[in-house]
Amino acid sequence: MDKLMVLWDSTALAHFEAGQLIMMAVGFGLLYLAIVKKFEPLLLLPIGFGALLTNIPIAGFSEAGGLLHYIYKIGIDTGVFPLLIFMGVGAMTDFSALIANPKMLLLGAAAQFGIFATLFGAIALNLIPGFEFTLKDASAIAIIGGADGPTAIFLASRLAPDL
Repeated sequence: MDKLMVLWDSTALAHFEAGQLIMMAVGFGLLYLAIVKKFEPLLLLPIGFGALLTNIPIAGFSEAGGLLHYIYKIGIDTGVFPLLIFMGVGAMTDFSALIANPKMLLLGAAAQFGIFATLFGAIALNLIPGFEFTLKDASAIAIIGGADGPTAIFLASRLAPDL
């Protein structure tokens, strides 16, 4: 009986916590949406798979020397993953609607004007006591309003990691 208890303690099932089970259920839900429902598979599939991997107890994926540790060090610390995402999004961009209707170029330009307006607004907030934004902080705030998610995350993490 003692050996069975040692065997049980060495399995991942013995070390599951409620939070891990909930996050694994979320991961399976994201995988279901990506694979079966075909809802944003390029986004939800890696997120769901990552949620499953990181919540396996005692697997050591995220510890030093583990698989996710090296993925983090190579891809996220060096900034390679955002570059790959930008290249992938750029390669998938369909410009046929813009070519068919050049007036739509104004919609893209509106986002850029919004970035500048937000930049000046964040700098103007320095006139109010309690607000202290540097130019880099204001730039990070401004890019969030006018850019897509990966671009905003990448630039905000580089310009103002304290935000």
